[in-house]
Amino acid sequence: MKDGLRVLSPTAILGYGFPEESFRNGISKHPDLIACDAGSTDPGPYYLGSGKSFTDRALVKRDLTFMLVEGLRLGVPVVVGSAGGSGAAPHLTWCRRIVEEIAEEHGLSFRMGVISSDVEKGTVKEALRAGRITALPFVPALTEEAVDASCHIVAQIGCEPLIAALKAGCHVVLAGRCYDPACFAALPVMQGFDDGLALHMGKILECGAIAAAPGSGADCAFATLYADRFILEALSPKRRFTRESAAAHTLYEKSDPYRLPGPGGVIDLHACSFTEVGEGRVEVRGSRYERTVPYRIKLEGTRRTGYRSLSIAGTRDPVMVRHIESILEAVRAQVSAQASIPGTVRFHVYGKNGVMGDTEPVREPSGHELGIVLEAVSSTQEDADSLVSVARSTLLHYGYPGRISTAGNLAFPFSPSDVRMGEVHEFSIYHLMDIEDPAAFPLEVVEVKGGRA
Repeated sequence: MKDGLRVLSPTAILGYGFPEESFRNGISKHPDLIACDAGSTDPGPYYLGSGKSFTDRALVKRDLTFMLVEGLRLGVPVVVGSAGGSGAAPHLTWCRRIVEEIAEEHGLSFRMGVISSDVEKGTVKEALRAGRITALPFVPALTEEAVDASCHIVAQIGCEPLIAALKAGCHVVLAGRCYDPACFAALPVMQGFDDGLALHMGKILECGAIAAAPGSGADCAFATLYADRFILEALSPKRRFTRESAAAHTLYEKSDPYRLPGPGGVIDLHACSFTEVGEGRVEVRGSRYERTVPYRIKLEGTRRTGYRSLSIAGTRDPVMVRHIESILEAVRAQVSAQASIPGTVRFHVYGKNGVMGDTEPVREPSGHELGIVLEAVSSTQEDADSLVSVARSTLLHYGYPGRISTAGNLAFPFSPSDVRMGEVHEFSIYHLMDIEDPAAFPLEVVEVKGGRA
């Protein structure tokens, strides 16, 4: 095991971008690894279900070009997790084609490992029948019907498949859906560094400079991992790591401040310490890793539930603002009675409870205007279009008590006023599955020569 392993994280998610100056500062520190998380479930189920990326192709290509050119020049691995945003087969193929396109344009040759994290429906149903599927908190028990209805099913893989690719001599590794810290932790774990420190370091680096102060997901971060600690530093003169910023980010997306579960184990932070060591750097010690038996991975799957159309409007009539809830309820009832169109209509009222809905604690907002998003969902796009159209026209001319104007109740910022949103998806699988071999995910090793695989 070497004395220290240096890791460059260019950005929070591949395609979010980074200042070239920050990236060059990171390269000047001679990293041993350039890694980037490329995906998340944060944008919701649509992208996994549709097979589309939530990041822009041109921006992903821009980020990857810097990473590939400099990583190969330095002779260090370039590792990308959750390729294409959601990590299913179409996302992985999409990202792979970008890599091959960059290689052709820049004359790059390298060995690439492509790791699939898709899970067959039959495999999931077999595990379900064997009692090897566990629901996460607040998630209903999985059924075979939900499995059959799913469009794509992926597993959030851990470090083991990435280590297999690195041991196969891959200079570039593209992984499907991946535990966010794994693309940063796989190389150090393979080289014998402490699992807890490596994974905790990856937990912070996977969001780029968000953990610095001021935080940014579109900037680089750097870490040096030692046998008993790791040190974090920002790569922009505008940012610095502080004890508070590093500790706060450790709690990101976690319900328990001391135990961070992941594939096959838990990061235990009871003995963790954060110490500022000067020049905007923070030293982290005491992170431990507890392996769990059986080894469990999270499954993610989505199913299509219909099609959506939207209309966006606003109002500043004080009478309508004051009585908006009763007005919308009356409009919803009128649409239901008059339009024999299957589906649902919802109103999202921004300025009152558009963010939190029924859980909004402020019952009497003080604003003088409201934004209203009309949403219609039906089994076909045409029915969703019809439903949002009739809801919009009904609300526009609805004669509520106290109204003086007869010209219309709503202001529309855009023309056309109605927008097709396409397919609607929901998570059908968000469960844990017991597995025997965490490395047993398909690995394709490809020799890329100037773009030709």
